[in-house]
Amino acid sequence: MTGPELLVLWDIDGTLISARGFGGLMYRHAFQTAFGRELQGPVDLGGRTELDIIEETLRQHGIEHTREASRQLADALADSFETRRAELPGHGEVLPGALRALEHFADDPRVHQGVLTANLRSVALVKLEEFGLAHLVDWDVSAFGDDHADRAELVAFARERARHIRPFARDEVVLIGDTPHDVYAATKSGVRLVAVATGRSSRHDLHRAGAQIVMDDLSDLEELARSVWAA
Repeated sequence: MTGPELLVLWDIDGTLISARGFGGLMYRHAFQTAFGRELQGPVDLGGRTELDIIEETLRQHGIEHTREASRQLADALADSFETRRAELPGHGEVLPGALRALEHFADDPRVHQGVLTANLRSVALVKLEEFGLAHLVDWDVSAFGDDHADRAELVAFARERARHIRPFARDEVVLIGDTPHDVYAATKSGVRLVAVATGRSSRHDLHRAGAQIVMDDLSDLEELARSVWAA
């Protein structure tokens, strides 16, 4: 085979970076901007797609879930991240081993890598740009939280977007993520998974959700590489 053998798709929050509540802060700012009132209660951002979160947020606040209302909040969220992007590095960090891992797979001609994230595309780009990681993934083969409300469906978007490289079979796609939502996406879509316990979910949580391969973090590059090829 010539060209890449694997399509590796990275989650962002809790896998590559930690933003320590910055997303929730931006959500509150965006909701105020979009609807002129305060967001009530916490926002559970843990691995759910942005379209899913937006639908629930609107419903909880008595706002009809229309395409216009959803777009209004999504646009406000994107604007919040863009205008306050310089604050992001002060709220978080690149997680251990993430930069080295991305560089390793970017240099491996057998691998093509993108992201598969719950974030809006524009927000995902801001996050990885501000942490100096954006140049290491192919944004044209990636999938985002504004593509579909169901995270598992994002895999089909990424595979379709990668067809210009070559058609990747399901067993030639590897997701790397840190939540049961990543496990669900891989299981439902029939692709492979390497889970990392670098977010809020423990090794036990990830195994219980169905993950077969779970790493503590990304710091052991040899273990990660073995896991990606064995997944």
